Amino acid sequence: MTPDVEHLLRTEAPQVLGALVRRFGHFDIAEDAVQEALLAASRIWPADGVPEHPRSWLIRIGYRRMVDLLRTDQARRRRERHAGMSELAMRDPSRQTGPAQETDDSLTLLLLCCHPALSPTSRVALTLRAVGGLTTTEIAHAYGTTENTMGARISRAKQQLARAGARFTPPTDADRDSRLNAVMQVLYLIFNEGYTASTGDELARVDLTREAIRLTRMLRDALPDDPEVTGLLALMLLTESRRAARTDGDELVPLDEQDRTRWDHELIREGTELIDSVWPRREIGAYQLQAAIAAVHTAAASPDLTDWPQIAALYLGLEHLSPTAPVRLSRVVAVAHAYGPARGLALLDDLNRSYHLDEEPLTRQRERAIRAHLLEMTGDTVGAAGRYREAAALSRNQVEQRYLQRRAHALG
Repeated sequence: MTPDVEHLLRTEAPQVLGALVRRFGHFDIAEDAVQEALLAASRIWPADGVPEHPRSWLIRIGYRRMVDLLRTDQARRRRERHAGMSELAMRDPSRQTGPAQETDDSLTLLLLCCHPALSPTSRVALTLRAVGGLTTTEIAHAYGTTENTMGARISRAKQQLARAGARFTPPTDADRDSRLNAVMQVLYLIFNEGYTASTGDELARVDLTREAIRLTRMLRDALPDDPEVTGLLALMLLTESRRAARTDGDELVPLDEQDRTRWDHELIREGTELIDSVWPRREIGAYQLQAAIAAVHTAAASPDLTDWPQIAALYLGLEHLSPTAPVRLSRVVAVAHAYGPARGLALLDDLNRSYHLDEEPLTRQRERAIRAHLLEMTGDTVGAAGRYREAAALSRNQVEQRYLQRRAHALG
């Protein structure tokens, strides 16, 4: 299968799944039908060529497979009525699939997956899999858990929906806020996985960051007055603006060494205007605070001009709203830059005693990398080299791993 066909299938999969779950409601069966449609396309398209309307082709194959699955002997007693309705829907000319739809089902599918029958964690995991296209391994990394644990969690979520007979329906006024929060968390995690890939020989996965930004733009178009949605989009744009400068060839370039002329100043302008538009409302949320931190970074013409005391204060506010291990660790970095590495190390030791950041799955690798950097700043090259090696051993991203190993080697 050619890369172009593979990319097209990846792009269309959420659209096809969204169309099927809107029509039939059974997520687990729809997912199976989509997979079979994708397999059929991967066999036929390289030989016969991509059809004029690839989405319509996939939906048509998926519809047919859905009807077959709904009419199997195993499912007949439980889904007889749905199968009959599905068959009628297929025969009704007014409901036949035509040319590729102009509407985008990705955002609809995001809202549908955040079903109130699921726990918040299950909603996010299921949506990452269905819409974001992340593998179980990547989702597990985002949650700081194992692949087996996350696979079991996703399977349980599907089983729970099947047992409850839950249909994937649009949100109601009662559950809209919880679904919106889950959707924003999904988009945030998709972007983060794309910006620094958990595994592989590339630092970033541009397909994921672009998809997260595209979907967040759609979400903001639907909810232009929501300050947190705006803050999330601003955060993504400001962070993405630095992507081109993060690597030199296949080597990672840390923030303070990046060539800032390579930053995307159009994204910086747009992201800064977005956060500035909602900040005066004083309805401050976690995404707005993170966007404000990113805006302070991008406003500095050079590393020496970065307002680190302001960043440290913003991280303290963020920690009050979102007291997570990654946020606490980021505050350590800001404090060290603002007030010196010794104070940063003291704060890190204190947080480790209280919250065990060095043992938390989400931060144990980065805790060692940050400690190494701070030790290097204090002149403890032996201790820094050891911590860099520990951090490299815990990293599964080859670009990041090479960078950490190179730092350790340079210190001896």
